[in-house]
Parts: sequence; structure tokens; C-alpha cells
Amino acid sequence: MLIVGALMTRPSIFISLVVTSAITLMPASAQETPAQTASPAISENVSSFERAAGGNDSGYNSSVATADDVKPFDPAAATQVWLDSVPRNQREKSNAYFEGGYWLILWDFVLAAAISVLLLASRFSARLRDFSERVTKVRNVQVACYAIPYLLLVYALSFPLNMYENFLREHQYGLATQSFAPWFREQLLGLALTLVGGTLLVVVLYAVFRRAPRTWWIWGTVVMIIFSGTLVLIAPVYIEPLFNTYKPITDPKIRDPILAMARANEIPVKQVFEVDASRQTTRVSANVSGLLGTTRVALNDNLLKQCTLPEIRAVMAHEMGHYVLNHGAKLLTYLGIFILIGFALARILFDVAIKRWGEKWGVRGISDPAGLPLLALILSTLLFIATPFLNTVVRITEREADAFGINTSREPDGMAKVALKLGAYRKLNPTPLEEFIFFDHPSGRARIRMAMDWKAANLPAGERSTTP
Repeated sequence: MLIVGALMTRPSIFISLVVTSAITLMPASAQETPAQTASPAISENVSSFERAAGGNDSGYNSSVATADDVKPFDPAAATQVWLDSVPRNQREKSNAYFEGGYWLILWDFVLAAAISVLLLASRFSARLRDFSERVTKVRNVQVACYAIPYLLLVYALSFPLNMYENFLREHQYGLATQSFAPWFREQLLGLALTLVGGTLLVVVLYAVFRRAPRTWWIWGTVVMIIFSGTLVLIAPVYIEPLFNTYKPITDPKIRDPILAMARANEIPVKQVFEVDASRQTTRVSANVSGLLGTTRVALNDNLLKQCTLPEIRAVMAHEMGHYVLNHGAKLLTYLGIFILIGFALARILFDVAIKRWGEKWGVRGISDPAGLPLLALILSTLLFIATPFLNTVVRITEREADAFGINTSREPDGMAKVALKLGAYRKLNPTPLEEFIFFDHPSGRARIRMAMDWKAANLPAGERSTTP
């Protein structure tokens, strides 16, 4: 998945550097599209799905059959057969994992809000501001002296939920492979990156707040867009290799078909990289990330071990769709619109709160770093409310990439099998309301139906015929 897609699906990854909990930069493999190997039961069941769906065993590439010999291929029936191939115990486990994430969205917000209220009501934020003013008279340095302990404190207070959500729970559902020590080392590395990037961003934002106290919400949006774009640009080259090792794939059976698809779509890459994600997770992932000269095609070793070549082609064609369809630029644009609206609302709500509680909290105004927890509280609330809309924006781009991917790879069965594997962690058959609110990717059901619709449309004419 594109890095900018991760920013949209989890906007707190970068906004938290400024205004919410101190979320560390997780390894790239933990932020990409995950899945697990399908069980033998799934493989055995799906091998006969075409007979149940009304097609023949040879798939969409079969030779033309006579209308008397072939039943019409039914995409709806085929989709249901794929879904029914998942054993009940695996489906229930997947549903429990994904539905538990609904509550985690709430608890993440409640914790971030509680921390902000605590820092304001206890006047700890004001005392931290006073301390930074005693240390130096330089305003930018004062903000840095405030931001570093603020980010450290928020990270420490958030750590118990962070450990449950990203370590204990992942092990509980068999999605993680790291022991605590290496996981914690990567957390500390992420925290160090957060301190550097977050402090720099807070300093720049508060310089804007001081110079444009009335229009800060406009210029602050510009700063956030520049920061996000820079992160997208440098992450593949400078950040992701800190967590994982990238090495070129030398197996021509894997490399050449991927490069052929890249050349056909004018993607300027000459190598395909393998990422050693298996030391952290059982999930599969791939991405075409970066801008300008940093563009890189990468897939993790779990994908190579767990998936067949048709499945790999389907996944990589999807990722190439993000690049060809300019989803990076589009998502940054959408992100900028969301930030602009959020900052505009935050300006109004911040002023109202300061008039009522500013003296009690010791916060002087928008240019006072002691007001950072208040800004965090407001933006966290707005982000929580906007969750369905952020997810919808990303889900639409993912569906566009799905359509591009299946037309490029021409692997409908591969796409369906990958969708089933994604079902190891994502609910396969949600209600429409669930999909709207909680899904930042199309559901497994929607993806399989797209693949089966494509397959029906591309069957030889004799197999499409519904009349003798």
C-alpha cells in the first residue's frame, strides 16, 4: 500500500506527532496490507468452486466450449462459494479480531482525550511551558523544550494500550512473530524518530501560530501538507530500512513477471525488492512507494512464501495501480482538505475554550505551547468523528487499485484467493454499515465479487452464453 495511503487510513500517524498520542513509527511491514496463509481446508474447498458456480474446472483461460456443454458462469454464486470455503472457526476468529478493532478505535480516542484533559486540568502543561521559558529566551527553542518532554510523557502514558494493541493482541491472534525485546527496541527507534520529526514539526507550527494568529489554520495546513509529502518522499529511502532489510529479488520466475507489468505501465523501476517482514509478523504485504527517483517496488518474504505466482501478480498489480492512478498525489490532496477543515473548526473551538477555561489552565492563546494538549483534544475529537469519511476516501482509492490490478494481472482467481487470505484479519462479509464506518479497504466479499464479475465478462463467448 502507498505510504500516503497509510497516512490517510491512520492520520494520527503524523498528526499525533503534533497533537495526539505519541504513536511511534511502526515497521513498514506492520502498516501494509496483511494476510495469512489460507488453511488446507480453504484450498480444498475453492478447487471446486467453479462447478458450484456454473462454470467448468479449467477457469477463464479454458478453450471455448459449446453452449450445450457449459452452464452460464454466475458471479454471485461463485462469490458465495469462495466465502463458504472458509471454515467456520477461522471466520469466527477473523471476525473477533476485526470487531475488536472497533472498540480499539474508541479506546485510542478516549485515552488521547484523557491525557490531554489531565495535562490541562492539572496545569502540568502550563508548568512545562514555564520551565521552557526559564531555560531559554529563544521562542523556537522554548517550543522544542516543551515538545520533547510532552511527546515523551504522552508516549509513556499511552504505552500500556500500545503494548496491548500492537504486541499482546497480535500474538493472541497469531499475527506477530517478534518476542518482546526486539519489538520494544523497534518501539524505541520509532519513538526517537517521533521525537525528531515531531519536535521539528511543532516548532514550525508554533512559529506559524505566532506570526499569523488569525490565519494560522490556513498556513498550518500548508505546513502539514509539506510535512506529509516530505514523509512520503523520504520514508522508502531513509525510514523503512531502519526497521527492515531490503534486498533485490533474483528469482526470475518472480522478478520478471512483476517487472514486465511495471514496464507495461511505465513505472520507472528496474528491480523488485524483498523485505524480511517474517521476523516481525505473519502478514503479507507489498507496496509501490515513493516519489520521483525514490520509487520502489517491494514485497515481503511472507508474500513469497505463502502465495502462488498468480496471487503475487494480483497483489503487485494492485499496488502498481496506486502508482499509475496517482493515488499518492490524490490522497495528499484529500488529506489537505481534511486538515484544512479540521484546523478551521479547531480555530473556532480553541478560541471558545480559551475564553472559558484559559485562565484556569494557564493557557494564554494559540501561540502558547501550553495549549498543545487542547489542540490535541480538539483535533483528536474531530478525527474520531471523521473516521468513516477518512476510511471511505481510502476505500474508494483501494477499489480503483483493485480494478486496475485485475485488468493488469488478469488473475481473478488469484485476487479471490488473496482476498480470502486477507480474511485472516479482516472481516470477510460485513454489513454495509460496518464497511462504511470501519473499512479502509473493500471487504473480502466486495473484492471477490469484483474478481468474479471480471471473470464472467472475460470468459470465452461460449461460456458466457445463456441460451442453447
